[in-house]
Amino acid sequence: MSNVYESKHPLVAHKLSRLRDKNTEPKKFRELVREIAGLLAYESTADLLTVPRELETPLAKMTGAELQEKIGLVPVLRAGLGMVEGFWELMPSAEVWHIGLYRDEHTLKPVEYYNKLPIEPRVSVCIILDPMLATGGSATATADVLKRWGVKKIKYVGLIAAPEGINAMQTAHPDIDIYTAAIDERLNERAYILPGLGDAGDRQFGTG
Repeated sequence: MSNVYESKHPLVAHKLSRLRDKNTEPKKFRELVREIAGLLAYESTADLLTVPRELETPLAKMTGAELQEKIGLVPVLRAGLGMVEGFWELMPSAEVWHIGLYRDEHTLKPVEYYNKLPIEPRVSVCIILDPMLATGGSATATADVLKRWGVKKIKYVGLIAAPEGINAMQTAHPDIDIYTAAIDERLNERAYILPGLGDAGDRQFGTG
């Protein structure tokens, strides 16, 4: 799993434990999703390209750095929405594009119901934001859409991944790096991650 990066940061582990707790209320759950997303944003963007930038501090002239690559955030509706703010706090100029997918409860396959991408990509790097990498269906389908759109560099960032979802993503898109706060044990018979945290969308929005 050379392209899978499981965070080892103690702050991520601490916040993720509070996120998993079934007694965590939606308001706090949303705050934790945003905070963990921000920490993962830091880890997942370490390889972004920069160009030199000449500037002057209060004391001297120097050569600094400026981000060269334009970033696009692609939250998978609806659960991925909660991760956007964590990334935006670090990269406020990032564009956000929405792709809506839901999992058919009978086939467990993703169904696309919303796509508001422009005709051509205006970004050089797209980061898929989807809290749960369970079966991998939504993540692989989103990557399919982005590649057809013309994006060359794609990353996936989520909160929790199951081995089954990682395998599906690596099989379909071996070129896409996967960043996650934790890799859990397995999926249950309903394709929910164990031990997991339940339904990330329902817990964020107080539904279910």
